[in-house]
Order: sequence, then C-alpha cells, then structure tokens
Amino acid sequence: MATFLLERTAPLPLPEAWHRLTDWPRHGEVVPMTRVTVTTPPPTHEGTVLVARSGIGPFAFADRMEVTVWQPPTDDDTPGLCRLEKRGRLVRGWAEIEVRPGPGGRTRVLWREELRLRLLPGMFDPALERAARAVFGRAVNRLLRRP
Repeated sequence: MATFLLERTAPLPLPEAWHRLTDWPRHGEVVPMTRVTVTTPPPTHEGTVLVARSGIGPFAFADRMEVTVWQPPTDDDTPGLCRLEKRGRLVRGWAEIEVRPGPGGRTRVLWREELRLRLLPGMFDPALERAARAVFGRAVNRLLRRP
C-alpha cells in the first residue's frame, strides 16, 4: 500500500481550483495514456462513478472509482472536500481532494491518496509510492495551470 500527500498552492479562487481538479475527463488530458469516463449522469455528487482506463492495448486496466464525499467549496471560503473510493479489480484504495484558503488569497490544495495494486507484493510499495507521487503531482500541477 502506497500512501502519500501532495500539497500545492495556486493563484486561483477556491471554486476555480475545485472545478479544475474535479473535472474528471480533464484528468485524462493530463495523465499520459489515460482516459476518464463518468458513468453516471451529471453533475458530480455522492454516488458518481468514474472509470480511469490507463495503458495500451492488452496492457490497459480500469481504475473504477466512486465519489463518497462531495462537499464543494462555498463563496464564503468554506473548504471543499471530495473523496473517491477506488474499487477496481486491480486498483484499490482512496483519494481525497481538498481545497482551502491559502496564503495571500491563493488556494491551498491537499491531495491525499492510498493506493494498492492487487497483484503487487508489499515489497514494491516504496517504488509504487514514488511513481504515484510523481504521476499525480504532475497531473495536479497541470490541472491547476490549465484553464
């Protein structure tokens, strides 16, 4: 099991940072070889299901996720929190995306994740954590930069 925390600040209002981080199909635009599909009707809410399909051809896998907490930020700077439970055959765990007021009118982003790959022995957890931190860190940076 790989567990990590990413922290970022962005020169964005809370609602804009939230929108950029929770526009699920955009994740597929910033993570190589990945496509994200929302399988439930919009808008996102508790119970929304999405599938991230990553890889190429026979080496692709589906990461099925369900939104279990959906608390968008409010205009009065109340923080926003989204929790995704990973329920795929291969990928398990959870991810939390939190946006809160940061220094100097910026938005502080916290991305927490616990990631388990079913067929990967625990001795590979440190390598999985490093790889996941790099991939998700790059994705968060790109999501926050792109309008």
